[in-house]
Amino acid sequence: MSEQPGEKKIIVDEDWKSRVESERDAAREKPQPPPAEKPAERPADKPAEKPSPEADPAMPPPDLMFIASTMYMQALVALGLVADPITRKPRLRPNQARHAIDSLELLRQKTEGNRTAEETEGIDAMLHEMRMVFVAKSGGAY
Repeated sequence: MSEQPGEKKIIVDEDWKSRVESERDAAREKPQPPPAEKPAERPADKPAEKPSPEADPAMPPPDLMFIASTMYMQALVALGLVADPITRKPRLRPNQARHAIDSLELLRQKTEGNRTAEETEGIDAMLHEMRMVFVAKSGGAY
């Protein structure tokens, strides 16, 4: 067969089968690690073990002041008054601080008329303190 101009020449590698077979034989000769053991399955009728009190401590009852305190702590971290729990270094992040303050303000507005006097006093004190620190740290108005 003569090649015509413009025809593509196809090259077939006939040696690939022998290479695959030799690689497969080499893989069979290698010592194989033992298969990983599956974790013991728990029978359906047996309940899971309860964690120890140290591994899963009791939580306080849910209340409004716990939620407010969580937002307050987030603002303190963002204002650089408390070290970042990940980097362990204080760092000022005004946008995050403003978000935490605004979230607590939203919580205050949405719970209007449903708070005790102590809850109102606590939330108002947290908001006042966070806003004053924000102004002092960021150098601008809130």
